[in-house]
Amino acid sequence: MGGLGTPVLVLVFVAGSAATWIAGGTLSKTTDALDSRLGLGEELGGLLLLALAGSLPELAITVSAAASGNLGLAAGNLIGGIAVQTMVLLLCDIAAGPEWALTYLVGALTPVLEGLLVILVVAGVQLGALLKPSTAIGGVVSPASLAIVVVWVLGVWGIDRARKERRWTVSMPGSRPGRRHRREQHPQQERPYAGLSTARVASLFGLACAVTLVAGVGLEESGNVLADRVGINGVIFGATILATATALPEISSGIAAVRLGDHALAIGDIFGGNAFQVCLFLLADLVAGTPVLPSSGKDNAWLAALGLALTGIYGFGVISRPTRVYWRIGPDSLLALVVFGLGIAGLFVLR
Repeated sequence: MGGLGTPVLVLVFVAGSAATWIAGGTLSKTTDALDSRLGLGEELGGLLLLALAGSLPELAITVSAAASGNLGLAAGNLIGGIAVQTMVLLLCDIAAGPEWALTYLVGALTPVLEGLLVILVVAGVQLGALLKPSTAIGGVVSPASLAIVVVWVLGVWGIDRARKERRWTVSMPGSRPGRRHRREQHPQQERPYAGLSTARVASLFGLACAVTLVAGVGLEESGNVLADRVGINGVIFGATILATATALPEISSGIAAVRLGDHALAIGDIFGGNAFQVCLFLLADLVAGTPVLPSSGKDNAWLAALGLALTGIYGFGVISRPTRVYWRIGPDSLLALVVFGLGIAGLFVLR
């Protein structure tokens, strides 16, 4: 796309963002419908499929960037995306209403477990960035990339057991957690696409996947050229503007979950998507033919720490349950906004 004019590239980027938003909404609804009909999430393969469906924009950008050798953009989108997507909870907090903070309403500890899984896998990212490329398995796959996937699988299995077996009882007066899993039927809303056959729903799912993948490639290629022309570092661009574009489906589904009263799911979906997202480093290694993590650099180390801080803030909020609201958001969201702003400003100081 280097031969296109800047206005055309901006148009391509905006069109890709819009397509990601629309297709992301369809993808969320079709995966919800297919999961309820086929029980996809009951087995590990189904969990992986559902996680991939929710991370298709990041997957498309990662594959495109890794294939073109733009490892900084690939790593920045995956690592920086954690911080940006966690900030979606700020919008969810606003949507929860002016009376109570989102974390006050959650009323469940499962999202905290999912947040702890984010911390574990991002710690693997930090450790993997310190490994020398010579430690790569077959000269291609970083041991850390493989370990992150293993930790994610074990973590999801453990969280699923905790959700089903309920080995502890939590009393949170005034909370409204909503459904424990999207597989449960909402008492006041019909399942999406209830009037369509499973085959037609599956076709819509496939179409949404295709549109998301094409839009992701368009975002990566047009965004990369625009970043070069404006003089923005690839890591910074991937962690901010590009990560915001790919977070559009999470914004839509998160706000929708809050409006349905599924407050625990709103936080759990964000943390769950963030935990899976860094598993894509394994795919990035395979596509690039070289370990991506060792080349991530200090910018991505900063972004990873920022993502951990924001995850910790909201995890702390779920347990402490703030009762006061400031400008329609809880004090945890207010603190997260300040930390995020300082974190992004710090990126430019690092440069």
